[in-house]
Amino acid sequence: MTGPVVDMRGISVEFPGVKALQEVDFRLLPGEVHALMGENGAGKSTLIKALTGVHPLAAGEITLGGEGVSFSGPAQAQDAGISTVYQEVALCANLTVAENILLGREPRRFGAIDGRAMRARARDLLARIGLHIDPGSVLASHPIAVRQLVAIARAVAVDARVLVLDEPTSSLDADEVAELFRIVRVLRDEGVAVLFVSHFLEQVYEISDRMTVLRNGRVVGEWKTAELSRIDLVTAMLGRELGVLEEIEHRADKGRSGGALLVAEGLGRKGAIEPFDLEVHAGEVVGLAGLLGSGRTELARLLFGADKADSGTIVFGGKPLRLGGPRGAIAAGIAFSSEDRKGEGVVADLSIRDNLILAVQAARGWARPVPRKQADELVAKYLAMLDVRPANPDALVGTLSGGNQQKVLLARWLVTEPKLLILDEPTRGIDVGAKAQIQKLVAELSAEGMAVLFISAELEEVVRVSDRVVVLRDRRKVAELSGVDLGVDEVVELIAATPDNRVAS
Repeated sequence: MTGPVVDMRGISVEFPGVKALQEVDFRLLPGEVHALMGENGAGKSTLIKALTGVHPLAAGEITLGGEGVSFSGPAQAQDAGISTVYQEVALCANLTVAENILLGREPRRFGAIDGRAMRARARDLLARIGLHIDPGSVLASHPIAVRQLVAIARAVAVDARVLVLDEPTSSLDADEVAELFRIVRVLRDEGVAVLFVSHFLEQVYEISDRMTVLRNGRVVGEWKTAELSRIDLVTAMLGRELGVLEEIEHRADKGRSGGALLVAEGLGRKGAIEPFDLEVHAGEVVGLAGLLGSGRTELARLLFGADKADSGTIVFGGKPLRLGGPRGAIAAGIAFSSEDRKGEGVVADLSIRDNLILAVQAARGWARPVPRKQADELVAKYLAMLDVRPANPDALVGTLSGGNQQKVLLARWLVTEPKLLILDEPTRGIDVGAKAQIQKLVAELSAEGMAVLFISAELEEVVRVSDRVVVLRDRRKVAELSGVDLGVDEVVELIAATPDNRVAS
């Protein structure tokens, strides 16, 4: 066919109080790789789930092969020829490769599953994508990269007209990515339409033919990949023109009231972030800037011991620090406020009081509960300091607004009186007033001598609060900026640069 295999027109998806997608037009052509781009919250996952029937449409229509469709769920979409492979491979590790590929579609003989025919069929499907492994082997015996390819073979098994790959390379090394891309090209050349979602710009430019950019639930534009420069892509994703980015006063090295508090050398974790060097001084705010997937959170988790580094060293307060986990980091004076406020931060069913003293209680051990009088004094102090509303310590955190939940999470860590405070997206999803309060608090804490590592997808915010900004791209540190060299334009250019650090035109 010459027209779009998928044509989505005027797609709107709404959740309570949120317009996730607004009048989005999107099309997929047969025999192409189409990249769907946008920052976190832009609407990429929502669009995929609208296509596959996970989310109902508030408005709009979808045609598949020129015929109108309305799927009740992913199974129905798959039966129609739309297969999705997510970042987290949804396969059964305890089953064989063949069983995973043909699960629910096993060949039968006399009413029973025909194991020999199933393995033969799976072997043919694996051969189609150039993957030569034993279809009778248990999936768990294979690395994650092979599991991704098995998931693609499963998609091929249903004669997919559309293959959706949602962050398929996030856990793969360079050789594994190359193998995945080889298979994607084979399928593309057979006429399959491939929807590719990734935050790795170099990979997008290597594999895609066209791209569509979403921002805040709307389409910014559609381009042929070869005709859109990296700078123009980043600008479209962030929503600001490089030439008119407003001037922002940053703190210009007013920090560093002390020596190097933290020195990391060659710290890294395979598959998460390349080895990096980093210094953070007492009284200094160091910002981490980069697109989603650049390695910002991975860097922070290594410094907190939430993930175990497989290379490098950390010196903290002049002494070597060997982190076996977060407890050791907390004991040393490091606090980490996660970007996943609901999943890794506040406990919605506990009171403000219980949430606020959680970290200090963990440090004391559960056999030594914080005395009620001391807990009440700490809670009263930090509720007032951070202007948490309502200031009722018995209120359940789940009933608070996002901004006030974030304040409670910050208070929890401030109670521990850390030397280094790591803030990962502390202002995401909160109103302007709460953002301003948190930015002001960061400035005050650094003025008092606390070191702060500040992570945000909003570049203006990073530049505004930071003395120095470390720029990350494709899971590696590429630059540090400070003083007169620190500006939003400069950060954007580094994010959009080619691997040899030349800014692409």
